[in-house]
Amino acid sequence: MFEYHGWITVRESAVDDDDEVRLRQVVDELGLHIAQMASPYLLDLRWMNGEPFIHAGGHSNHRSSPDVVGLFEHVAAVAPGSYGLLHIRDDEDPGHENQVRVLRLARGRITWHTKALLSPCIPTLEDPLSS
Repeated sequence: MFEYHGWITVRESAVDDDDEVRLRQVVDELGLHIAQMASPYLLDLRWMNGEPFIHAGGHSNHRSSPDVVGLFEHVAAVAPGSYGLLHIRDDEDPGHENQVRVLRLARGRITWHTKALLSPCIPTLEDPLSS
């Protein structure tokens, strides 16, 4: 099972006065990138209150399309002022089968963390399988 929920505030740079023209170009490119991902799940890029945001969420049997981790990595490369979080539960991730992990995007870097409030998944979220 592969479950994910995430968001990104898209910013061209970490300075809070992005060039409007350049930011629109970056967002247009991200829109094309997202359109090519063809996700059957939640994958949305929209402007709210004058700022662009990406929202993603899904639940599939295995890690597959869309490549949401790859999307976060792409945003880090083309819009290094962006920031956001992606929560992932992947029971096929060796060494992390019983954890909810959080990918953090900040200042063009991706880092991984364990979500203590939801980990370990068993017994925090689910009961152990009975024998």
